[in-house]
Amino acid sequence: MGQSGNKASLNDMKTDFDVVIAGGGVNGAGIARDLAGRGFHVLLCERDDLASHTSSSSTKLIHGGLRYLEHFEFSLVRKALIEREILMKSAPHIIWPMRFVMPYDRSMRPAWMIRLGIFLYDHLAKREILPSSNSVNFANHESGAPLQSHFKLGFEYSDAWVDDARLVILNAIDAQQKGATILTRTACTSAVRKNQSWEVSIQNDDGESKKIHARLFVNATGPWAESFLKTTHISSNALKEKNLRLIKGSHIVIPRIFDHTFSYIFQNADKRITFAIPYENTYTLIGTTDVEFQGDPKDVHASSEEIAYLCKQVNHYFKKTITPADVVRHYSGVRPLLEDEAADASATTRDYELQLTKDHEAPLLTVWGGKITTYRVLAEEASNLISSTLQPSAKPWTASSYLPGGDLRSYLEYPNRPDLDFSIFLDKVKQAYPWIPTQLMLRWARAYGSRIPLLIKTATCLSDLGQEIAPLLFEAELHYLINEEWAKSAEDILWRRTKLGLHFSKNEIQQVNDWMNHQVKSSEGLACN
Repeated sequence: MGQSGNKASLNDMKTDFDVVIAGGGVNGAGIARDLAGRGFHVLLCERDDLASHTSSSSTKLIHGGLRYLEHFEFSLVRKALIEREILMKSAPHIIWPMRFVMPYDRSMRPAWMIRLGIFLYDHLAKREILPSSNSVNFANHESGAPLQSHFKLGFEYSDAWVDDARLVILNAIDAQQKGATILTRTACTSAVRKNQSWEVSIQNDDGESKKIHARLFVNATGPWAESFLKTTHISSNALKEKNLRLIKGSHIVIPRIFDHTFSYIFQNADKRITFAIPYENTYTLIGTTDVEFQGDPKDVHASSEEIAYLCKQVNHYFKKTITPADVVRHYSGVRPLLEDEAADASATTRDYELQLTKDHEAPLLTVWGGKITTYRVLAEEASNLISSTLQPSAKPWTASSYLPGGDLRSYLEYPNRPDLDFSIFLDKVKQAYPWIPTQLMLRWARAYGSRIPLLIKTATCLSDLGQEIAPLLFEAELHYLINEEWAKSAEDILWRRTKLGLHFSKNEIQQVNDWMNHQVKSSEGLACN
């Protein structure tokens, strides 16, 4: 590999592809990966960084969606529960089991409804990894300690955690390894049907532009899917009676308010739910809101009302009072939900629809809606549609495959279960590199999995990793992220490739920024010579 971060000229790139995909979120990257693995020549263009919007602003859960059962979305929940098992096996370094506790509040949903919902959650799809649900007595359960004393009983069930931005990156890496071209900071400015194919204009952030051609075009622009069809001048007869409902979901990060590994799901008086999740070792992540959004999703941010709302919801349950002053970081994303005329934004379906339209033998596939848990099966269904249109012999393959870094078998004598296998893998890499601090190795193992040797290369001591730009962030890792993962700014590294921005001081963040700026200037100088 080793070319993802290099500054390549668009003029050096080929012009003919089978499929061009606009949108570098989880759906676009997933489709690119699936298609490339089937032998298609694919180009993916993203106007910003990979996962720079909705796909890095989630609650970071791989889950069936317990509350969707209340809205009778049984098919969606079953599909998501099946995917939950598949994804945990494919990337055990970035996806792992998480146990959730729901305190029982008599003023909310009745106990019988919760028990029925959790029973269905346990049995709608086969479980091979996660344990079943059970009741909890907070008097003798560690999750009861942070809760207000009047909460006596609760319910416990399983879901999974994911590093959402890294999930996108790993799909893009795999797509590129299988032959796809991945372009970041490159916008699709127009797409026109011409001579039974697509003529697509792209432009990078240096102002360089190019026209390319494709047999099929994929609109995977998430919350921009509807507006993108118009701004790129795709003919109006490709549009169907289809509208997106843009729903803003905001999260807050606060210093850790409980020490155990359980997460909480809280019922709210407005019938919504709030999660409180252990985050980055020393923090708690709280979310999310469901607010109608108008405007450009690129400009989304958490309002003071949303921050106050999230504090109020968790204060109903925790002994410790949380105020907006405790918030160390907040983030928001816009969910592109299919309009189903639900009165409440939280009741709007999280399912997706794939719309394939053909006009003069130049097909267009638009992705409407979706959620991160079902991205792989969405990509598979999209690729099936594309394959049946372009090349019927191409077969699905991702359900039994590993994402980059997720194949730990060479470190295991007897592969068993993803979470247990990761623990063995971590012990093995610690033994292989005893000179690497334990804290750093744990972070690397979680982020890069079995790709760690690509980062370390021939290093045999810390000084071989280059300068320590910020605490336990060495030049070797920064070069890896630039050359292998499309990182081009300090923000890309500190908030998406890693979450080190949470742990660094302003001065340390500036040091990373200065180093990255120097690298950009150096690469531009080399390109001019």
